Amino acid sequence: METVSENKSFDGVQGVYTHASEVCGCDMTFGLFLPEDAKSGPVPLLWYLSGLTCTHENAMTKAAAQQWCAEQGIAIVFPDTSPRGEGIADDEAYDLGKGAGFYVDATENPWASNFKMWSYIADELPSLLGRNFELDMDRQSITGHSMGGHGALTIAMAHPDRFASVSAFAPIANPTASDWGKKQLGAYLGEDKGQWAKHDASLQMKEVGFDGPVLIDQGASDNFLDLLRPEALAHAMMARRQEGLFRMQKGYDHSYFFISSFMEDHVTFHAEALYT
Repeated sequence: METVSENKSFDGVQGVYTHASEVCGCDMTFGLFLPEDAKSGPVPLLWYLSGLTCTHENAMTKAAAQQWCAEQGIAIVFPDTSPRGEGIADDEAYDLGKGAGFYVDATENPWASNFKMWSYIADELPSLLGRNFELDMDRQSITGHSMGGHGALTIAMAHPDRFASVSAFAPIANPTASDWGKKQLGAYLGEDKGQWAKHDASLQMKEVGFDGPVLIDQGASDNFLDLLRPEALAHAMMARRQEGLFRMQKGYDHSYFFISSFMEDHVTFHAEALYT
């Protein structure tokens, strides 16, 4: 692991690091904010998974998370959204290939060699973080935006003993029934739709739910509502009687202005679960 940069932020450190990923077969970059509390011992960790076209940097610089994480004594990690570099498969469309890993382990060519974002987020990167930083890996929570909200929800439900809480901003909530999903899941996983189900938050909410609190914020003026299908997730939460809160935020769109407006709520929500 190599340090790209470290900057003081809210009396903590916002770092950017790169490392050779075995599962993705390339160098991967992530951002990690450590609050001042980490100087005294391990702190809880919040994951932030970003959306389509993003790198580690977008949320790190636009989501306004560091201030609230510093106040709560929580670290926050900003992984990249896909493998990158020469020789990595890509597509001309913005919603497939680099910047669009969709948090799955691809089984289809040409993606299968490198696009292993599920294993990277669920296994490889947590191991790396636990070995190299003052983090309490027994206390983790997860959030994300859009494609990253999809990833946060599906990974949390697949690892019920790992995460104390899960939240999402405008998640791709029902990808098996959306053009933001059918295209990517078909390309990465093939045409067997039985393999798609564990990557659909609405289907997983109906099937297994989450053993902890859930917070969903969706902008009511989001121009991608038909692709996100938030109503499917809301109905699934009600049918499951899931502990949680689903909020439609009047006038808000899909941008980081929306995310930063409610980031304090999400960090506070996770802090309550992490420190219970």
